[in-house]
Amino acid sequence: MDMTWITDRIAVGGGIWTAAKMAEVARAGVTHIIDMQIEFDDTPLAEPCGITVLWNPTDDDFQLKPPEIFQKGVDFALQVLDETGTKLYVHCAAGVHRAPMMALAILCSLGWDLGSAMQFIEARRPVVDFADVYVKSVQRYLQEQARVEK
Repeated sequence: MDMTWITDRIAVGGGIWTAAKMAEVARAGVTHIIDMQIEFDDTPLAEPCGITVLWNPTDDDFQLKPPEIFQKGVDFALQVLDETGTKLYVHCAAGVHRAPMMALAILCSLGWDLGSAMQFIEARRPVVDFADVYVKSVQRYLQEQARVEK
């Protein structure tokens, strides 16, 4: 399974696709998934394993992403991470663009600064490619959040 733990409770990686791989994800202790793939909804595979899925379908089209995509994922992640004993797997098809983009938004929402969070994720998962447009999308989301919180 193409899954990299970036913290002790958050993993980033590629698509699951099969029941056998979902069972492997469950054996790794994952209790919740943010599925960023537009291509495939993990929910039917996850249900028999007792894993809760947020399907947050996002196209890997190198276009700016709306803040709502991040808000949906961050809200889910913060709720998951607030529970004791939970582990979150954030993934897309390859674990290169969309999943790292969401993990970046999550870490920043947990108080990380953008640059440090990017370096942290890249150090643990070297295949990550933070496309400029996706980083700008996260920045735009974070700016909107800061404006809302004032």
